Amino acid sequence: MHKTDLTRTILSISFIVGLATASLWILRPLLPATIWAMMIVVTTWPVMLKLQARLRHKRGLAVLVMTGLVVMIFVVPLTLAISTIVQNTDLITQTAKSLTHIPTTAPTWLAQLPYIGTHAAQAWQDIAATGAQEMTSKAAPYAGVVVKWLVAEAGNFGLLFAHFLLMTALAAVMFMYGETAALGIKQFARRLAGERGVQVVQTASMSIRAVALGVGVTAIVQALLGGIGLAIAGVPFATVLTALMFMLCLAQIGVVPVLLPATIWLYWQGDTATAAGLLVWMVIVASLDSVLRPYLIKQGADLPMLLILAGVIGGLLSFGLVGIFVGPAVLAVSYTLIQAWVADTPNAP
Repeated sequence: MHKTDLTRTILSISFIVGLATASLWILRPLLPATIWAMMIVVTTWPVMLKLQARLRHKRGLAVLVMTGLVVMIFVVPLTLAISTIVQNTDLITQTAKSLTHIPTTAPTWLAQLPYIGTHAAQAWQDIAATGAQEMTSKAAPYAGVVVKWLVAEAGNFGLLFAHFLLMTALAAVMFMYGETAALGIKQFARRLAGERGVQVVQTASMSIRAVALGVGVTAIVQALLGGIGLAIAGVPFATVLTALMFMLCLAQIGVVPVLLPATIWLYWQGDTATAAGLLVWMVIVASLDSVLRPYLIKQGADLPMLLILAGVIGGLLSFGLVGIFVGPAVLAVSYTLIQAWVADTPNAP
């Protein structure tokens, strides 16, 4: 009979685990940039193939064009948004805290609202007379905490910019040798789990593409449209607020936390017509989140919307900005494996 050498098996597994851990530890500083580059390449790979076909199948020229597009579409907007927020940290903090101060006199426009104006003005004065100081003292710390969290998520700008440069270089290499890398990943997955492993790899790539299309494109569209509305309405610091809206949209919070205070500020200044127009524009831009994002996500992968949103939010809170793409991919793979396992369960007698 064949006897299993338990000691040899344990030592072999320990060596493999130790080698993998050491490799990950060495590559740890490069992992964020590598993950970003992989997500971008997976998302834009069909575009690269079409571009290569138009350029007479010259891979080098196609890679050069795609790298330039990556810089213009991904690196430049994120860099400008994060740098704008970091450079205006004090201004954003002071503005957020000032919004928590409640004047004792209700604004004129509030009393002029139809049906509810008189009651709303009276309620304002009652709150200001009895509990304005208490409410302000409780709300002010939260305003500062929210702003500090956003800036902390943006991280050290110099280090982040270095990650973006490294990400661009890695993306160019992946564009050049994408087929070889994809073949290696599929062979590894097939060695682990057969054809189902290949299916899992394909599901992960589709979920990454779905998130990039749904979350990324929607965030850009909403932030740009919201910024245009702020600029037309004459709201100060429209550029800073646009960058802030872009970060909030990536975090699945939306544009309302920025556009609603801007609308209230316009009402406060007495510009009722402009404020009403911005309010309508806010509703339109905010509603895109429930129309454009599901449509774009379905173009990338046929996965439950709740699964994608949970992955985006959970990944963001756990891993920062890169978690926006990592979270949905991990949940999509887990969902696919569980679904396949349940489908293969034999029927009970």
